[in-house]
Amino acid sequence: MRFHRTFPVAGTQRAVMPIGKLWMVGSVLHVRFMGGTQAQRKKVQKEALWWTECANLEFVFDDAPDAEIRVSFEPSGGAWSYVGTDCRAIPLDQPTMNLGFLDDGTAAHEFGHTIGLAHEHQNPRSGIEWNTAQVMKDLSGPPNHWTPEQIRHNVLNKYTAAHIKGTDFDPHSIMLYFFPGSWVVGGVGTRANRTLSPLDRSYVGGPEAYPRTEPRRPTAKELVVDATRRTRAGIGNPGEEDLYTFTVETGGTFVADTRGPTDLVMKLYGPDRETALIAEDDNSGVGLNPSITAALVPGVYFLQIRHYRRDDSGVGEYRLKVRSHRP
Repeated sequence: MRFHRTFPVAGTQRAVMPIGKLWMVGSVLHVRFMGGTQAQRKKVQKEALWWTECANLEFVFDDAPDAEIRVSFEPSGGAWSYVGTDCRAIPLDQPTMNLGFLDDGTAAHEFGHTIGLAHEHQNPRSGIEWNTAQVMKDLSGPPNHWTPEQIRHNVLNKYTAAHIKGTDFDPHSIMLYFFPGSWVVGGVGTRANRTLSPLDRSYVGGPEAYPRTEPRRPTAKELVVDATRRTRAGIGNPGEEDLYTFTVETGGTFVADTRGPTDLVMKLYGPDRETALIAEDDNSGVGLNPSITAALVPGVYFLQIRHYRRDDSGVGEYRLKVRSHRP
């Protein structure tokens, strides 16, 4: 999923985060610049780090050949970014973000998409009632020249509650566009906002996103494939995310699943990279347990497990196993 932006930023009380786009808590994300002046790069780094000041993530601007985040500066391309782990599906020779202009807040807005945030105006609780004809007219012309599909995708369409995390609409978030009054029924638009709102900061550093209460780089517990007994563990604190690693010596199909009464979510990453999401599951296993079946090549893999709920009730025990699949 890719989001565009070619007009000023505005502001949120809660961020909107599409389900399934988050990086692993504590991830180290490498950034490669594809062009840009020293001044442009410096500004991008400064605004990107606004997020890591409050979220349990780290950006490393090392121009790594296999960097998860690739930033181009094509002036005619507007400003856009893919969302969260969607960046991993983009070929390494192509950008995951373009910054065709760098008004204050633009890079921060796009890096918000990079860590998994969507547009606040597409929050199903935003209450915005669009003057659709005017929005279509203005955005189909200069400087955007968007198609009707792009306009619906970036502005008019709202997420359903089942597709996002986040609740109340926040008119102060950096993830909200500026809109003139003519675009909104009633004539009251939104104001420009060029910095993270207090609730942007608290949300991305809270239990629904990248909690700072977890270790900066979680220590992974090693699992033995086809172990005789399941590994016993538990979510002891709300928002806790347990991290495991296992090694595939010979490629094939493998199953990772949990057992027990706890409602869990599981993510599988690899090979040899903690940010390359392979699959995610909620309750395909027994009862409320997750189960992932995947064809894996030789390498090191990572399993991240958390409770489905991130409030005070989100604790409980479980048993985990990774096994080779034999039809």
